[in-house]
Amino acid sequence: MGLDFLEHGADFEAAISAAGFGRFHFCLLAITGLIYANTAIGITIVSFVLPAATCDFKMTSADKGWLTAAPMLGMVLGSYFWGCLADTKGRKIVLVSTLLIDGVVGVISSFVQILPVFMACRFINGFSIAGAMGICFPYLGEFQQTKYREKILCWMEMFWTLGVIILPLIAWGIIPISGIRIESGSFSYDSWNWFVSACGVPSLLLGFWLLTFPESPKFMMECGDYDDALDCLKDIYRQNTGDDRDNYPIKSLKEKVRTVSVASQNSQKSVRSLSMRKPKDLKRLFSEIWVQTKALCRPPYLKYTILTCLIQFGLTTSYYTLMIWFPELFNRYEEFESRFPNTSASVCDVSSIVVVDEATGDPFDCEKTIDSSVYLHTLIVGLACIPTSLWLPLCVHKLGAKFFLIFSLTIAGVVTVGLYYVQNSTQNLVLSCIFEALTSLAISLVFCVLVDLFPTNLRVMAAALSLTAGRGGGLIGNLSFGYLIDINCVIPIVVFAAFLFSAAFLCFFLPKTGQEALD
Repeated sequence: MGLDFLEHGADFEAAISAAGFGRFHFCLLAITGLIYANTAIGITIVSFVLPAATCDFKMTSADKGWLTAAPMLGMVLGSYFWGCLADTKGRKIVLVSTLLIDGVVGVISSFVQILPVFMACRFINGFSIAGAMGICFPYLGEFQQTKYREKILCWMEMFWTLGVIILPLIAWGIIPISGIRIESGSFSYDSWNWFVSACGVPSLLLGFWLLTFPESPKFMMECGDYDDALDCLKDIYRQNTGDDRDNYPIKSLKEKVRTVSVASQNSQKSVRSLSMRKPKDLKRLFSEIWVQTKALCRPPYLKYTILTCLIQFGLTTSYYTLMIWFPELFNRYEEFESRFPNTSASVCDVSSIVVVDEATGDPFDCEKTIDSSVYLHTLIVGLACIPTSLWLPLCVHKLGAKFFLIFSLTIAGVVTVGLYYVQNSTQNLVLSCIFEALTSLAISLVFCVLVDLFPTNLRVMAAALSLTAGRGGGLIGNLSFGYLIDINCVIPIVVFAAFLFSAAFLCFFLPKTGQEALD
């Protein structure tokens, strides 16, 4: 029986190909895509809280910098934590956990009345959402045949665009409403609180929906759980073809040398079944995590680990800082142009003039509301991503992910330099649209490349490590931008442009991906 299994068992590529491509894969793309869209909402929600909650929290520009940095700090710490768990305990269970935590804390944070406590809640949101963002690409990719994988992964960019479009629509629909403020003593619950609560609900819904999906069969095979993997593949076959699962042509799966699980090699116990409550199992789990972490820091993966971390750092520092601050900059431009109509001014001039004026007027914006053009401009920025989101999956096989990465990062660097030379809100909006379209494209592409560069037992951990580097940059960027925007905004513009150009240069050293079966 054992010899027959070894000689006639199918490898993963043959097994997943035999399961077909159809209804299951479209449903899987929908759930992982919506999770990715939800991360876009979770990460950039603070951009609308900044101008809306300034009065309630009495926030200065420095306070706003700390508030935008809080979820980034959570992402720095959460990325690797969830990545380690996903590469040992499983993709699905970690994805569900991160979504439910994000949803619950998001709703709770809407009732918070103290700025440091609200920052702590946003920290937890960042901590959890980092796990979802780092896992959804490997989870989706591990269900795909080689010929479909790169194109399917590139369609995820469209869902990120969807998230960027939905967020300003939710904000526009809720924040301007004036009749829903609740006050009782020192407690107040304004429209922006309703907005924060509404943005937490999708995480809860997606978390419960994901419970109906299976664990990655590729991961189960890596853990030695071949029977479970075969059952999963039979279910995929049934959903794709409508045929009985017993008619699935593959009867056994080919065993391979286990690369996941020190525990599995030393006993018959799969690493997935280790209990985090038992000290002995927990010790084995940490041993596995340590072994896999060391593997990322040694040849042949060391080169790719360093490259992806540096590319993520340069890209994410620029992207998350500017994207979170764009609504605030739109708000400042709107305020400036209402005071000085038909007057040209750069982003830096506008910020300095508005800040000086606020010093003697209404420093916490308690007497004004966010202009509707701010929501409209942010929505336009999201809509501007649609052409590139469609261009990527349609052309990625012809031009390659590497070409798109270098192209998008280089042009984004040029656009960042151009922000210094804008003279009105329209020019600022045009450059913001181009910047968002290209940098969000690059972020999705880095995840696509990561799926191919690393084997199953290191894939999520590698993505998590690069995310940690990127979020570390985002943390530094948001903190520094909060101070420098009112003092000398030339410095962050120059630095962010340099980061993008450096990331584009590093992409030349990446190999071509998307042509081989997953390891």
